[in-house]
Amino acid sequence: MVYVISKTGTPLMPCQNVVARLLLKDGMAKCIRRTPFTIKLLNDTTKYTQPLTHGVDTGSDTIGSAVSDENGNIVYRAEVKVRNDIPEKMTQRANYRRNRRNRKTRYREARWRHRGNSIKTDRFSPTMTSKIDSHLKEIRFVGSILPIAKLILETGTFDPHALKNPEVLDNKWLYQKGINYGYANTKAYVLHRDGHICQYCANRSKDRQLEVHHILYRSEQGSDEAENLITLCKTCHVRVHSHLIEIRGGKRKGNLSHATQMNSIRIQLLKRLDCEETYGYITKEHRQLYGLEKTHSNDAAVIASQGKAVTFKTDEILLKKCIPDGDYQQTKGNRSEQRIPTGKIQGIRKNDKVFYKGSEYFIKGRMTTGYAILMDIDGRKVDLKPIPKFTKMTRMNARTSWMVAAIHHTACRSGCLLAAK
Repeated sequence: MVYVISKTGTPLMPCQNVVARLLLKDGMAKCIRRTPFTIKLLNDTTKYTQPLTHGVDTGSDTIGSAVSDENGNIVYRAEVKVRNDIPEKMTQRANYRRNRRNRKTRYREARWRHRGNSIKTDRFSPTMTSKIDSHLKEIRFVGSILPIAKLILETGTFDPHALKNPEVLDNKWLYQKGINYGYANTKAYVLHRDGHICQYCANRSKDRQLEVHHILYRSEQGSDEAENLITLCKTCHVRVHSHLIEIRGGKRKGNLSHATQMNSIRIQLLKRLDCEETYGYITKEHRQLYGLEKTHSNDAAVIASQGKAVTFKTDEILLKKCIPDGDYQQTKGNRSEQRIPTGKIQGIRKNDKVFYKGSEYFIKGRMTTGYAILMDIDGRKVDLKPIPKFTKMTRMNARTSWMVAAIHHTACRSGCLLAAK
């Protein structure tokens, strides 16, 4: 399957590989993208197209994307892995910045308290901004290589309170009268629950000052819920943190961030796009009806076909992984005295796509001596011996804000739609 762009940049219907090969051989087209393989016509041509439907399986971790014609023929499939590493990277950056300020500008007052960016209206966190932009970028990309007439999004709304406490589904009053109802906060509830008695020494220490302790520390992803809190006197509390006594048990923090994020992603996409909305239970029924495996790309294919039997006209599935635009860290060493080369080394940058010994890889690390460490699209290092040299590999694509690789699914049927003429 080869995607075709007209001379003026308008997307046309995709063509078969043999047709694209002949167009390139006769000088009537040129290649403008390797993955997915896309050509641009150099001569004027008819702009007849068929109405295509783009189905998107929205997600907070992985996005499914597929395009279908009116008969359920799938001409495009992709899965996009969005970024979930932004909070950790920003925390690390803050630590670096704080340490550097302590070393070099300790006399200067920190400015973060005076910044107004956090109080701007309609502002999203960096993670949310990245995930919303990832959806929009994939939709724009598909619209640039295929004539999309309709966009359908599978969205979902989640109730974090019900996910955290399923009892509210049977008793709606628990939405208003939760576990802390009648208490100032969780700490007051825990003190009342424990009878204002130290749960370790039963007040034998004669210390009247009571404190609430996290059984599983917050630094170890301990929850702030009552199940992870216990009443201790100050004496026992100090002994616990001095590792003189140990309290077992506790509860880890629940992960409802994806559910919360999906609620916001749904609202923003429906607000910004001209699209139709469908739901997961409809997609599930259609996918099971046609015996398709549960994958994000298959879900998107079912969404795009709008209930018709799915026929895969391409055996290629694009895997896309969102990555940072560049490298934040510029130096290394205890005093940042060693400069890290972030530009090109012999024409190669980090995350560039290269061809080496019959396979496609991505650049994980580079050496100024002319050697490189290679990885797959998931970031796993590929152990190759001897270590690959720049002179032995071919640079296929420069780094962008996502890494793209194509896999071939043997179960797909061959075929194609109307080729560009």
